[in-house]
Amino acid sequence: MVTSIFRSVRPLAAAAAIAAVAALGSGAVTAARAQSADPAKEPVVLGVSGPLTGQYAQYGAQWQRGFELALEQVNAGGGIKGRPLQIRFEDSQSDPKQTVAIARKFVADPEIVAELGDFTSAASMAASPIYQNGGLVQFGFTNSHPDFTKGGDFIWSNALNQAEEMPVLADYAIGGLRLKRIAVLFINNDWGRTSKDLFAKAAEARGARVVGAEGYLADEKDFRSALVRVRDSKPDGVVLVSYYGDGAQITRQLREAGLDWPVVASGSVYSPKFLELGGEAVNGVHTITPFFPGDPRPIVQEFVKTYTAKYGVQPDAYSSRAYDALLLLAAAIRQSGTDRTAIRDGLATIKDVPSVVYGAVRFDPQTRRVDKPLSTRLVVKDGAFTLWDGAAKAAN
Repeated sequence: MVTSIFRSVRPLAAAAAIAAVAALGSGAVTAARAQSADPAKEPVVLGVSGPLTGQYAQYGAQWQRGFELALEQVNAGGGIKGRPLQIRFEDSQSDPKQTVAIARKFVADPEIVAELGDFTSAASMAASPIYQNGGLVQFGFTNSHPDFTKGGDFIWSNALNQAEEMPVLADYAIGGLRLKRIAVLFINNDWGRTSKDLFAKAAEARGARVVGAEGYLADEKDFRSALVRVRDSKPDGVVLVSYYGDGAQITRQLREAGLDWPVVASGSVYSPKFLELGGEAVNGVHTITPFFPGDPRPIVQEFVKTYTAKYGVQPDAYSSRAYDALLLLAAAIRQSGTDRTAIRDGLATIKDVPSVVYGAVRFDPQTRRVDKPLSTRLVVKDGAFTLWDGAAKAAN
């Protein structure tokens, strides 16, 4: 069932429209020439498969905000050659069975020119063969599994690959925090197991060792037995391959047990909900992210200002990724047209598209991922994510 449709909306102020057009790589448009998309024209429609209900619903809500703001800016800047851009958001609960059904629906709908999502790599990869066979771009902007884009030439992602993220996380834990004996707690799904294995390999290459690894189920709430086994492995730090809810709960129980090891968490915990659910227990937790609202780049600060004025909170990793993904697809469609195959080809050729997440984006046409993505080291301090020792972005 279609749970929401974002249609063309009111224009923003001229300055915001110009910033949006610049973000799409159309710098030739000036304040005098910038016009809104014509709502009477046939819209250009993108399908979105993602969680609006279920255990990952918070992520879907964060996506919606990023999409809504990007749509406002795209349509205020003329849309797609005068046509309004829309999205049709299908609630998948990030369940592979539902993503497959949604993929079949999207592929069969000639109005939909490309698809964004789903949230988890497993849910997205279950649907990838349908998008590939149907010749519809699947743009997975939160899909970090290293095999995701191997599903075919219609499968693209601007997400940080696990094979890139885990060495960066290992650099932080080992090079930055000097950990040598590390225990890993990981969610026991394909993403978690793959990340754990990649982290262990990266740790060994950096002279450290994973002395214990404990998997847990997505709906698990009591981690005390696992923490006892972790304690007995005598680590000098803990790495969490978790989402914000389970990561916060593990950290709470770890601190309640009197275990004060440094905690380094995958970038998937980077959410206001992690701070809310973890409370004081998550102070001192280290993580990495490709997006941080404290980034001084003008494009980031303009985005943060506009987003905060609209929603009353700062953007996080998932709202910024949704915002960025929609702008990137809009840039490709403006350049190459609305034909499904042309959009695929356009993603391979767009260059240096300004991005609030990565700075400037171009894709490696072989891997169909962002070429040389960036990441930032953070630590939770006084209930907020802050830059760790003033660490700047660094190429992976």
